[in-house]
Amino acid sequence: MARWAMVIDLRKCIGCGACQQICEEINRWPPGAKWRQVSEETDKKGNGKRLFIPTSCMHCENPPCVEVCPSKATKQRPDGIVEIDYDRCMGCGACIVACPYGARSIADADLFSLDTANGAPDLIGVCTKCNFCLERLDKGLAQGLQPGIDPEATPMCVRYCISEALYFGDADDPISVVSQVILENKVIRLGEDIGTNPSVYYIVE
Repeated sequence: MARWAMVIDLRKCIGCGACQQICEEINRWPPGAKWRQVSEETDKKGNGKRLFIPTSCMHCENPPCVEVCPSKATKQRPDGIVEIDYDRCMGCGACIVACPYGARSIADADLFSLDTANGAPDLIGVCTKCNFCLERLDKGLAQGLQPGIDPEATPMCVRYCISEALYFGDADDPISVVSQVILENKVIRLGEDIGTNPSVYYIVE
């Protein structure tokens, strides 16, 4: 079984926001939701260098959100992707409180009027977040495509990153692109000290 992971090379990221924009366009985020964000930080070494840091759901190996979900709407697939069953979600917000990465949000009906006639899901009152474009992933795999290599089976943020700072693939496959990038570079994961073991890795230097 694959274990899907993403690597983000902060040396290449220019903070253009293309990954955020394509994610919003394809997934039709509810207002106020931020499935993907790009923040700007100053290098703490004091050299004045700016870092642009894309963040989203980290698809943790030990996801706190799964443990606290009373309706079992949030679940972890065998391949590591953390997904939400919108039909079961009660919108209680327990997972939002539990997530240390601020990766989840709930749309308020007073803020959101969704044109469901155009085929978009009704996301009012339920929790939403990044899911690694799992529908594209699963469809591509069913066609024999390779996620992270074949565009049709790869998350949209990776596909549309203009600086080619994003990598995606099977972290359990030693010859995959992400495995090689992790092996050849010094990588970090956010919140490594809290034991969540994110599936999103960052190259800082």
